[in-house]
Amino acid sequence: QVQLVESGGGLVQPGGSLRLSCTASGNIFSLNGMGWYRQAPGKDREWVASISSLRTIYSDSVKDRFTVSAGDDDTTVYLHMNMMRPEDTATYYCNYQIYWGRGTQVTVSS
Repeated sequence: QVQLVESGGGLVQPGGSLRLSCTASGNIFSLNGMGWYRQAPGKDREWVASISSLRTIYSDSVKDRFTVSAGDDDTTVYLHMNMMRPEDTATYYCNYQIYWGRGTQVTVSS
């Protein structure tokens, strides 16, 4: 079993920044393959970014604005969100293999 807990969501103005955290525990030995997804009201869940030992990859909608990184403790993955837009409003979820966190709400509004 793997437990994932997201945190750091909140309200931010357009153009602002926010950092989400995903802390993993349980039967997990590496953050390789961790991913971030989001789901806006009335829309399907969509992939945002992933991290591996070799590289990070991003969806076109967040590329050059969001950055995913791993903490030195090897249990936490971060999603640094910059130049945020109203369309970034969603519940953000952390994913590892078949495991999902409960999500953290992000709202971009003036």
